Amino acid sequence: MIAIRNINQLLLATALLWFTAIVCPAQNPALEGYIKEGLQSNQALKQRQLDYAAQLSALKEAKGLFFPDLSVNARYTVAQGGRQIVFPVGDLLNPVYSTLNMLTASDLFPQIENESFAFYRPKEHETKVSLVQPIFNSDLIQNYRIRQNHAEIARIGVDRYQRELIKEITQAYYDYQKAHNLVFLADTSFTLVQENLRVSQRLFDNHKVTIDAVYRSESELSKVEVQRAQANSMLQASLAYFNFLLNRSLDAPIELIPVDPLPPEISLEEASMMAMQNRNELRQIQQYRQLNKHVTKLYRGGNYPGVFGVVDYGFQGEEYRFTQDDDFLLASLVMKWKLFQGNVNHQKVQQSKIEGEKLGELYSETEQQIRLEVINHYYALQAAYESVQSAGKQTETAQRAYELINRKYSEGQSSLLELIDARTSLTSAAANLFISQSEYFIRLADFEYAMGANGPENY
Repeated sequence: MIAIRNINQLLLATALLWFTAIVCPAQNPALEGYIKEGLQSNQALKQRQLDYAAQLSALKEAKGLFFPDLSVNARYTVAQGGRQIVFPVGDLLNPVYSTLNMLTASDLFPQIENESFAFYRPKEHETKVSLVQPIFNSDLIQNYRIRQNHAEIARIGVDRYQRELIKEITQAYYDYQKAHNLVFLADTSFTLVQENLRVSQRLFDNHKVTIDAVYRSESELSKVEVQRAQANSMLQASLAYFNFLLNRSLDAPIELIPVDPLPPEISLEEASMMAMQNRNELRQIQQYRQLNKHVTKLYRGGNYPGVFGVVDYGFQGEEYRFTQDDDFLLASLVMKWKLFQGNVNHQKVQQSKIEGEKLGELYSETEQQIRLEVINHYYALQAAYESVQSAGKQTETAQRAYELINRKYSEGQSSLLELIDARTSLTSAAANLFISQSEYFIRLADFEYAMGANGPENY
């Protein structure tokens, strides 16, 4: 007679997620711990966080441009040759001197030559401290606001990837759970088929069945071995991928806690409203629209003058000396105004306006896509829950049928074909239940992501 212990193992495996009481139906402590670990250790997330840190640094850089620019400039020059400056002192005074000599009948006023000197002094130095303070500069203002938008876009990008990572970890967890349960089911089925083969051989030896019953049991054993190999392959792949997301050793063990599937309690309208408020894609597009407005103002700002205050204090002369006789102080108010650039700024403004219109259309399209996504995942989740309910009932019925036929076969009142069919039905029903349960939680992760309800603040 087939060992009832093996059947009970199969019943227990299929009942774990369906009939037993759950410690916390709405939560999975093990999964929550893995999600926290993934949010801290995932390498791709760290890269996005570094991108955000770089944008914050660029924002501080843009803010620093509003402060004074203080610099020290020193120059020492040695010159030879170059232009000569002629001072016509002789041409100016000689006619006067000639007239005076004629009036006084003397040579008291001699003729003099024109003077000339080099334009470049043989030696010269200038050492000064320059302070430049922007007073009004539209480019600096808009550049700072643009950097603010870039930093916020990067921050939203980090939050968006965190939500995607939470979804990926959740789905990978339940993929592993599905594979784990299928492996357990395959191992249990293998034990049952081995027992069937032993019983068939015993019945054949007692001339109660023909040899084809033994051959059929051996064939079924080979099929189950293939199923075990496939289930183990799926298990190892899902284990490695889950650990990859958490940046752990790829063969690190995973703690599994069964959780009871619950029907969705939120309405479709509420889910859509939540998605419109929480989805990062919409917030990112809004930031891009703000960025576009500041870029437009940046191009328009080219039509306005920039005003700067400049103060220079230093020393200059032919000798490298720092005395009161050599120092100087200059204070200036400088205006820079680009009056004409071939209509370049106007065209840039027009291009920026067009980009703004495209972003408006993209926002509307994204809204529709998110609403469609919420609708699809909402009904997919409902269908997944119904599949779990149906699979549970099918498994319960298949279990009772297998017990009955197995008892008849042990007593020689049922054929091997009936027993194999009953076992195949039970195995298929149990596998379908495992798959349905895991698919429910995978669909739930999709639905929570579509609503924007799986934020890192929940962990």
